[in-house]
Amino acid sequence: MDPKQILADLERRAELGGGEDRVRRQHEAGKLTARERIDLLFDPGTFEEVDKLVTHRCLDFGMADQLIPGDGVVAGHGLIDGRQVFAFAQDFTVFGGSLSETNAAKIVKVMDLAMKLGAPIIGLNDSGGARIQEGVMSLAGYADIFLRNTLASGVVPQISAIMGPCAGGAVYSPAITDFNVMVKDTSYMFVTGPDVIRTVTHEEVSKEELGGAMTHNATSGVAHFAVEDDRECLVLIRELLSYLPSNNVDDPPRLAPAEDPEREIEALETIVPASPNQPYDILDVIHAIADEGNFLEVHQHYARNIVVGFARIDGRPVGIVANQPAVLAGTLDIDASVKGARFVRFCDAFNIPLVTFEDVPGFLPWNGAGVRRHHPARRQAAVRVCGGDRAEGHGDHAKGIRRRLLRHGQQAHSHRLQLRVAVS
Repeated sequence: MDPKQILADLERRAELGGGEDRVRRQHEAGKLTARERIDLLFDPGTFEEVDKLVTHRCLDFGMADQLIPGDGVVAGHGLIDGRQVFAFAQDFTVFGGSLSETNAAKIVKVMDLAMKLGAPIIGLNDSGGARIQEGVMSLAGYADIFLRNTLASGVVPQISAIMGPCAGGAVYSPAITDFNVMVKDTSYMFVTGPDVIRTVTHEEVSKEELGGAMTHNATSGVAHFAVEDDRECLVLIRELLSYLPSNNVDDPPRLAPAEDPEREIEALETIVPASPNQPYDILDVIHAIADEGNFLEVHQHYARNIVVGFARIDGRPVGIVANQPAVLAGTLDIDASVKGARFVRFCDAFNIPLVTFEDVPGFLPWNGAGVRRHHPARRQAAVRVCGGDRAEGHGDHAKGIRRRLLRHGQQAHSHRLQLRVAVS
């Protein structure tokens, strides 16, 4: 047979994954295939795949007769909004997306390249965990991936998406990356599944209760975003990347200002109520100040008494940390403190200025309560939303919040910005 025909056949088999029947079942479950996800994530025609024809080396348990080019993961690099990004996507149609020695090496390769070139890493996870036929070799592959996660932490942004039922080792890596996106109804994230729980503890628990998207978004805080389907997940990742620098020595990408930076925002005069006992939604303040009112909230469903996320001011990405008077009067508890600390730590590592909206009566009081952790408040722009007497004089200050933020921001390097504006 012609070598070109052999190569073309291998590439066709690699692109088909586990076969037409398994691809059809993937679609019937409301999920895209790994290659479809990659095509939607990257700018059209820019993705370059590495090790497309790699197969596993396992000869036991009949695996020698089950060789599929690519071996269950698509890895490579391309452009997102014209910026270099590395990514891998696990293919659930091939051995349930399980990790083998060779596809772990593919993942490690793109992670190493990303760190060398200073580019973000995106992992699209859809895996049942370690490939049991390979035993310790598969587990060693996870160890290599975890090592790269720790080495890349604070160096390049790491974004994970849980896009299927992931268990065991498949969830350890996403849990320690910077941001974690989960798809409602089709993605699950747990160390061990409901069947094992039932056998060991005799408890009945559903997949959704144990490790569904809302469980990890609202209860555990392991996930940062919950989306409706695969397409929305990939759009969200692209939007998130638009606020982030490629690495820890770059500045965040700045856009041309969409609005007049000198404009007055009359809504700020009335958002904060005159009575200190009357709640209000801090999101109204954030949307009023952000360019075009756009705010990408992180951890929206977790510890809702504090709000964190990304916005732009005069085209410059900033991190927002704000007490939320509409939930628990904005008091701080342990979950809110950790949520804020994690976000501040990320922004600090990647040169993203912080704007902090403060309206907090203190720590949440209850029997035995105590916040045992705190974060260093450095490199922040602090905007006091209220003070001892909000009824008098706050309007004049409110008119100039945005103007003063911009003026001080222009006078300071973006990741050394320190600004305090009192609105009281």
